[in-house]
Order: sequence, then structure tokens, then C-alpha cells
Amino acid sequence: MNKLNYNPGTIIESDLYKSKLRHIRFLTENTFIMQFERNRLQFKAGQYITLGLQDSKSHKEYSIYSGENDEHIEILVREILQGNVSLQLKLSKPGQIFEINGPLGLLKISEDDKYSKKFIFIASGTGISPFHSFVKSYPGIDYTIIHGVRYFKEAYDSCDYEPGRYILCTSGESMGNFHGRVTAYLKTIETNPENLYYVCGNSNMIYDVNDILRKRDISEENIFSEIYF
Repeated sequence: MNKLNYNPGTIIESDLYKSKLRHIRFLTENTFIMQFERNRLQFKAGQYITLGLQDSKSHKEYSIYSGENDEHIEILVREILQGNVSLQLKLSKPGQIFEINGPLGLLKISEDDKYSKKFIFIASGTGISPFHSFVKSYPGIDYTIIHGVRYFKEAYDSCDYEPGRYILCTSGESMGNFHGRVTAYLKTIETNPENLYYVCGNSNMIYDVNDILRKRDISEENIFSEIYF
């Protein structure tokens, strides 16, 4: 079964929580982490929630950035100029009440694979969120993160990863570990058919990565993808 999932933006069967915003931490001028009270929300690393201000009709999907055992819930948000929800989130203040639907999504790691497999996490932009949650939730997993951004400043919380396990690909400047897109970097390295490949980010990147991996005889059973934008 190919794990290529699409978040449709309409949640029908899920749990609704009301949660207070605790803190906003800016990573760049338009990217920030929002921390909420966890309350009763239980999730598995890799899942996502839909989020919006209380009584707002506008909700948007965000991968959970925090770990399964953290006392709070965190999401990583990038402001989209045409995006009504992201602007509302950017302007929100601690103490405001939000509605959370979830958790949802199938981009998870099975118990059998957790400590027996090597994971290659491939992300663009804020698509790194589920992988940050994996690493926070499962200390000791064997992983490499390949993260594609435009600028070095977008290496969000890269210090949270073990040395040598985070590969930064920058397309807008010659900094990081590789100058170019993640797809260009992927073409320069060997791929092991025994590894598990998790891909999250914009749709074009995901389809390109899937194409590269399939041409290298990586089984679709070993590719797990989720599209957010």
C-alpha cells in the first residue's frame, strides 16, 4: 500500500478540543512556533491537527511539531501572504482560545519498524514538522533528515537533531550542506532499498522525490508521503 495522503481541509470525523495559546516563538520574520495547552489531546508522532480561532469558520491543517510525551502541543507555521488563517495565527496573543480538530493522518512509524529500520526523512520548508516530532518522540531511532529551504535561516531548530543527521539543502544561497533542491541532492547519494523513506512538503517536491526513488527500485511499500501545500 502506498502511503500518499492528502489533507483535504474538511474534517468530518474527529475530536474537537478547545485549547489556550501559551506562547509564540518566531524563528524568522514569517515563520513561528505556536505552543498550546495539551489538555486531553493524545496523538502519534507524524499526525496533524486542524486549527483555528474559537468560533472562526477558517481552519487549516498543521503537522504536530512537538513530541508525543511533551506536556504541550506545538505547530510550526509559515505565514502565507494570501492565507487568512496564517495571518490570524501570526497576530494572535497568548491566552486566546483556539479550536483544534484531531489528531488525524497516517504518516506514522510502526512499532515493528521504530528501532529496526533506517529512516530517511525528506522535507521542504515547514514539511519538517512531523520529522521533528518523530525525533522528539523516539530517542535512539536511526535517521537522516534531508531538508530543503531557500535560505540558511530557515533551518528550523536544526540544533534539535544529532550531529551529522541533518542535511540542509539551500536553493537561494550557497550555505548549508548542499546548494540546490532536495531532489538535486537526492540524485547525488546512494539509496538503500532496505531503508524507509518519509517525504513531507509541497506537492511538486513529493512527486519528484517519489519518481526518483521509484526509478532506483525503492518499493512503494517503503515510501510514505503526505502533502500539505
